[in-house]
Amino acid sequence: MKLISTRISFLYAILIIAPSLSASFVPVTYVTTEEYVVDPKESVITWKCSMQFVPQNRHVGHVYISKGELMIEKGVLVGGTVDVDMNTIEDEVHGSDNNLIDHIKSPDFFDVKKFPTSTLTITKVGSANDGNINVTGNLTIKGITHEINLPVKLEVNAGVVNASGEVIIDRTKWDVRYNSGKFFDNLADETISDDIELDVKIVARKK
Repeated sequence: MKLISTRISFLYAILIIAPSLSASFVPVTYVTTEEYVVDPKESVITWKCSMQFVPQNRHVGHVYISKGELMIEKGVLVGGTVDVDMNTIEDEVHGSDNNLIDHIKSPDFFDVKKFPTSTLTITKVGSANDGNINVTGNLTIKGITHEINLPVKLEVNAGVVNASGEVIIDRTKWDVRYNSGKFFDNLADETISDDIELDVKIVARKK
């Protein structure tokens, strides 16, 4: 009788413990976020601006990305940060050593000596109707940060990310007011458009 009682007690203990054991061993699925490092040699931002009343009088140039990373999860962009070296501003026709670029780098525009780096930090990524992704991020220029939305075409293939997109920003939101019709009267055909078009191309490689 003692042996039977011991077996019953043992079985009873198993019945009590078993549910908690099964709950403890529920498989856990881990989502791995992969870091892709931006390649400065292949990443560039093309800028375009024009006179307010003479749009055909426009300037096109480039500014280069110094460093950054994109975070990819299951082939989808989920975050990242990109730093832009404002000292690399150049004009497509005249290069970087000319009066135009010197003026753009001056306190009238981007005050590059004081603010040598601009930054875009991705805060949210969503889908877009055209098949691209809609990237929301904080853009910091001259120490001033505003949110922007950037439709992006993204490809992830063989450890390489190719991302490209276009956005138009109002320069005056970042205190770039030179010859802006919002702040200066009687500029006539000297008025510079407040809109700057930025065409962003980023290549990043898996870390």
